[in-house]
Amino acid sequence: MLIAADKFKGSLTAVQVAERVTAGLRRVVPNLTVEALPVADGGDGTVDAAVAAGFERREVRVAGPLGEEVTAAFALRGRTAVVEMAEASGLQRLPAGVFAPLTASTYGSGELLRAALDAGARTIVFGVGGSATTDGGAGMLSALGTRFLNEGGEPVSPGGGGLADLARADLSGLDPRLSSVELVLASDVDNPLTGPKGAPAVYGPQKGASPDDVEALDAALAHFAKVLEAEAGPRAAEYAASPGAGAAGGIGYGALLLGARFRPGIEIMLDVLGFAPALERASLVITGEGSLDEQTLHGKAPAGVAAAARAAGKEVVAVCGRLALPTEALERAGIRQAYPLTSVEPDVARCIAEAGPILEGVAERIARDRLV
Repeated sequence: MLIAADKFKGSLTAVQVAERVTAGLRRVVPNLTVEALPVADGGDGTVDAAVAAGFERREVRVAGPLGEEVTAAFALRGRTAVVEMAEASGLQRLPAGVFAPLTASTYGSGELLRAALDAGARTIVFGVGGSATTDGGAGMLSALGTRFLNEGGEPVSPGGGGLADLARADLSGLDPRLSSVELVLASDVDNPLTGPKGAPAVYGPQKGASPDDVEALDAALAHFAKVLEAEAGPRAAEYAASPGAGAAGGIGYGALLLGARFRPGIEIMLDVLGFAPALERASLVITGEGSLDEQTLHGKAPAGVAAAARAAGKEVVAVCGRLALPTEALERAGIRQAYPLTSVEPDVARCIAEAGPILEGVAERIARDRLV
C-alpha cells in the first residue's frame, strides 16, 4: 500500500494526510504494510515533502516579500537541493489581510537559491507557486547579483511596480556558480509572462491586484522583458513567451533567464522523491488533495501520481475534502474511485475543521472496500 497524497490546503499537510490515512487503514487491517510518500507539485509544501522523503531540512534567514527578515527552509540530499520560493516569497509570509501586489519582492527567493549553492548543491529543483509577488523574478535576480537601474543609475524600487522605471539591467555580477548548476523550474502552470494569460492578468487578483494594478504590472513586466532583451539578446523575449515564464508572479521568467529547464512540478518531484521504486512495491496507491476539481487534471499532484501509477499497471484511489469531478473524468485521469470527506460528513465547515478524524473514517471505508 502506497500513500502518495498532497496537502489538504488549510486543513492538513501532506505528511498529516498520510498519517491519518494510515491510521484509518490499520483500524480495519491492523498489520497492513503501508509506505507513505507525501508529494507536492512545486508549490507550498514542496520542501516538507522532500524532507519526509529523506532530505535534510536547512534553515536560513532571508528577506520576506515586504523586505522583513524571515526564517525559510530548503531541503538538501547530497548535491541535490529542493528550494521552494513560497518559503521566502509566498502569500503565507504576508500579515493576515495584507497584500502588496506592486511592491512585494522575490529577493528572499534569490537568497534561498544562493544558500543552496553555498551548501554545495549542483542540482537545484526550484519549486514555484503560492507567491505573494508579481516582479518577474527581478528581486530573485538582484539577490543573485544582477543590478536593475533607473535613468539616474539608482536601483529601481522593489516589486513589479518599480520595474516601470527600469532603464538598464546589468547582468555582469550574476553569481558565476549558476553556470555550472542544473536548475530545474518545477511548476504546475505554463502561463507566459504577460498578456491575457500572463502572470498579472491570471494571478494578480489573487494577490490583491486591482484592475488598474493588473494593467500597470503587465506593462511593467513587458517593459522589464524589453530592457532585458537589450542586455541579454533575443532569448530574453523568447523566454517571456515560454511556458512557465508566468509562474509565481513571473519568477519563472527570471529562472529561465538563469538557464532553468521547465518541467511540470509533480513530474520532477516524483523523480526526486523516489516515487518509481515505491510504486513498484505497491499493490494499491492512494493519492489526493483538498479539492479534486478541474484544476487537478492540469498538472496537479494527484493527476501526476495517477498517470504514473496507471502506466505501471497499479490501481489508484483518491481521498479529498471536496469532489467536483464526474466519475468519467476521474477514470480518464487513472483514478478508480474518489473518497471525499463530505461522503462521511456533509457539513463542509466541519470537514475543514475536523479533517483529520474524518479522513481516518474515509480511510477505514477504503480498507473495507479494497482490502477486506
